Amino acid sequence: MTLQEAIEVRHSVRAYKDLPLEEKAARALKEAIDEVNQKGNLHVQLIQNEPKAFLGTLAKYGKFRNANNYIVMAGKKTEDLDERVGYYGEHLVLLAQTLGLNTCWVGLSYKKVPGTYVLDEGEKIACYIAVGYGETQGVSHKIKTVEQVSSSKNDAANTPSWFRKGVEAALLAPTAVNQQKFSFEYVGVKDNRHQVRAKKGFSLIGYCQMDLGIAKYHFEIGAGKENFDWV
Repeated sequence: MTLQEAIEVRHSVRAYKDLPLEEKAARALKEAIDEVNQKGNLHVQLIQNEPKAFLGTLAKYGKFRNANNYIVMAGKKTEDLDERVGYYGEHLVLLAQTLGLNTCWVGLSYKKVPGTYVLDEGEKIACYIAVGYGETQGVSHKIKTVEQVSSSKNDAANTPSWFRKGVEAALLAPTAVNQQKFSFEYVGVKDNRHQVRAKKGFSLIGYCQMDLGIAKYHFEIGAGKENFDWV
């Protein structure tokens, strides 16, 4: 399965089979976590066979079941932490999908279990990502149109086709309560390189910066990262 295929079939899953992660899948996730920790300056950790984080009142509200494996998304408290968490966390989510696993971003419906993770000085947990073998593959949700979340400073007819493909991929990205508070703008060409600007919107629910990071990763896969630079 390619990452583009993973984008197209991935849906959030909250109910899992009571199974441990297969050794090969867990090893692949750990290797990817080491990579994103280095590239993203994060402190992401894979927790396995630990049921307590999703057994509290909030977890019941979130309708989680057998969520015994999860990824702790943590890093130093900085202004761009949430965006980096979204961007690199979605890398792990799509990798998990290619490994035959299912996932769900979790902002509130979990509890922190002492002794299961490590935080260095100045670090905080931004969210969790549940991971495992879903009872189902999840369901799709209504999404916005390309026109609702994108624009071009140039004549639309001259906007590269890859830009639309990037926006289409971004629209399949998971966001908090499916709010999709992001937008993409094709700016034009500078120094022989296409320029794209991504913006977050506003929501009382929050998580817009994290959602933007997730959407930007999807956009890069759909558009082809080699085709443009972020403004």
